[in-house]
Amino acid sequence: MKPKTIENHFILSSSPHAHANSSVSRIMLDVIIALLPTTFMGVFFFGMAALWTILVCVATCVTTEALCRIAMKRDSTVGDLSAVLTGLLLALNLPAGIPLWMAVAGSVFAIAIAKQVFGGLGMNPFNPALAARAFMLISFTGPMTTWLKPLARGCCRTGCDAAHAVSYCGPVDAITTATPLATMKSLFAADCASSAAPHAQEALSRLPTFWQMLIGDMPGCIGEVSALALLIGAAYLLYRKVVTWHIPVAFIGTVAVYSLVSGGAPAYMQILTGGVILGACFMATDYVTSPTTAKGKLIFGAGCGLLCMLIRQFGGYPEGCSFAILIMNALCPLINRWTQPKPFGAK
Repeated sequence: MKPKTIENHFILSSSPHAHANSSVSRIMLDVIIALLPTTFMGVFFFGMAALWTILVCVATCVTTEALCRIAMKRDSTVGDLSAVLTGLLLALNLPAGIPLWMAVAGSVFAIAIAKQVFGGLGMNPFNPALAARAFMLISFTGPMTTWLKPLARGCCRTGCDAAHAVSYCGPVDAITTATPLATMKSLFAADCASSAAPHAQEALSRLPTFWQMLIGDMPGCIGEVSALALLIGAAYLLYRKVVTWHIPVAFIGTVAVYSLVSGGAPAYMQILTGGVILGACFMATDYVTSPTTAKGKLIFGAGCGLLCMLIRQFGGYPEGCSFAILIMNALCPLINRWTQPKPFGAK
């Protein structure tokens, strides 16, 4: 007997069945938009050196992505904007004035090695931009730890002292200095933690004020200096529901609690300097390399904050945000497995 035909056919598939009006390119575009305020502030404070670094990183990442897809004989993924975002994030994690050929090398590593070798977007175990930054820090330690002081606006008119600000008006191209994190590490180290230490007051005077930390008028990576700009971008991502509050709050909260318990530098200094806000809101929240459950995100964020502070306090490098996130990226599959909810009715 011939079976009766059914006009309406339904395809059965596993959950979830909810449809979201979003796409990879839309999510990437939202993150890029959220990074525009800190990008602008980085260029404002560090000038053309920062702008060239950003342009070179983005262009190299896009070119490398296209060439890799051609070599792998796979469809082009340049249009999903993930390569643009990787280049922008990498540039924002670099010091202004780094030689451009090093920025090119880091960008090629981010796309070709940290991303496409594993199969492309969605299959990389580590955040490509952070993996490239770690590669560059190990390979080019000197340039990666050489920091420019922010530009002295109006220097030609006021005749400012070149020993305290960068001037592009005279023979001095740029002045390098220590980051607030490096200053705090020496200031609050075990052998000079007491305010009676001979150099404590002098070191304290070199730290930027709260307002300077907030707006970004201090040495550091291009995109990590302006906490205010980063928070504006994070608020946009939360509004667009691109990220949730779990990882940023757990990350920053753990840094604050550790700072209070350890008795070292004040919590606001640890949060507003270095890569804590950039890492917590834009790097650790990467969809591919972060947990999928709310409980897992809290564990992931707390682990990032704890490792960051342990590296800052006991490591030989003042900053530990990048390595903390990369370590937690490696633990992400285990966290997902531990926190995955059981199906309804399962024992």
